[in-house]
Amino acid sequence: MTTTTVTNDELIAAAEAVLHPHRAGDRLFGNVATVLVTEAGNRYSGVCIDTPCGLGFCAEHAAIAAMVTAREYRIAKIVAVWRREEDGALHVLPPCGRCREFIRQVDQANIDTEVVLGRDRSATLAELLPAHEWPRPLD
Repeated sequence: MTTTTVTNDELIAAAEAVLHPHRAGDRLFGNVATVLVTEAGNRYSGVCIDTPCGLGFCAEHAAIAAMVTAREYRIAKIVAVWRREEDGALHVLPPCGRCREFIRQVDQANIDTEVVLGRDRSATLAELLPAHEWPRPLD
């Protein structure tokens, strides 16, 4: 399957499939899940790890680490999902600022990554990361 044939709904469903929250004391692991599709058409997934001391990481970081482990670096499309405990409603989450910068730094071409923001809504990473270009010298 090529990346152009992966719909937002398919990617959202793939992320939802790896969403399995686990409570450990007052922390909740795996309550956000990410699936990304590489330029080569491969999929990688990951979940967040919330720790009390700040050593945890976002779901995007876990999925990107799996991708890099497989020697791929170019992300064509990415989505993150979260399910609200109170009513089970599924939400698509935009990447936080740290994840936006992380995606960009893995490969410069990732500035063109399609970030899924909903069933019928996406944006490029460039649109979500303003002023991402390296500054020009003043003189």
